[in-house]
Amino acid sequence: MTGVTIAFAGSVIDRADAVRSDPAKLAALTNWRARLLRLDGLAPMIAPEGGLEWGTLADADPAADLVFLGLDPDGRAAFVAVDPKLVGVGSTAPPDPRLWQVMGLLSPPDLAVYGAAKALVDWHARHQFCARCGHGTTLSKGGWQRDCTNVACKAQHFPRTDPVTIMTVEYQGRLLLGRQPRFPPRRYSALAGFVEPGETVEEAVAREISEEAGLVVRDVRYVASQPWPFPSSLMIACHAVATSEAITIDKTELDDARWFTRDEVVAAMRGDEDAAFIAPPPFAIAHHLLRWWLNQ
Repeated sequence: MTGVTIAFAGSVIDRADAVRSDPAKLAALTNWRARLLRLDGLAPMIAPEGGLEWGTLADADPAADLVFLGLDPDGRAAFVAVDPKLVGVGSTAPPDPRLWQVMGLLSPPDLAVYGAAKALVDWHARHQFCARCGHGTTLSKGGWQRDCTNVACKAQHFPRTDPVTIMTVEYQGRLLLGRQPRFPPRRYSALAGFVEPGETVEEAVAREISEEAGLVVRDVRYVASQPWPFPSSLMIACHAVATSEAITIDKTELDDARWFTRDEVVAAMRGDEDAAFIAPPPFAIAHHLLRWWLNQ
């Protein structure tokens, strides 16, 4: 998918692992030049002139953990604070539609910076205790690690990314798309599901399609990927070919699943009022997956 801008990818921040791994280097950068990304809970704050709003470390709540995002293009340290009010709460639900309106004001680089910051803050808010022994944890490595405070445990915990397959399925020139109960009316999108332990990406694609639509597939191929900070996933976009057209819908997962012709997909991607369905929005990799299929 060459030349396509994927939402939440393409950050201009250098993650500077050599800095976050060295407490002395990190301390030296924690000064008046450092910038603090301003968030409203987990939502981005927009500057008066547009784009992400940045402040100084003086704007941070004294009780908040500071997470080192990296170095900006001017060499300044960039941080984000973990709002104490979020601790123990975080977010596991799909994003509020109003959040997309705010994020729609951001440029692709800003959206990528925000996505990484949101995922990190969310993880810290929900991982204040050790999963091994239950004791409290403290921020380490500039916020890219949490350490158990129990001297008998000393477990190290790292921000996680959950792999999710999202896939289009083709059969004789038609495309299988489905809709979940939470979708807006008439919205159809690619099927998706988490990769489970002990699976390859290809196996996860085949299993999810079998479970949700009752189809056997072959020729699974990777197309592209997208960071998805809700709360912290990596969407792995794939395409597969079905061996038959008979659909058996899992109603616990989907409201509906249907085959759509190329012309119907074209009309939906154009946004035609009389299109057979409403396409996924441009910030979702499912949108790019449909466009990739049309361009084949």
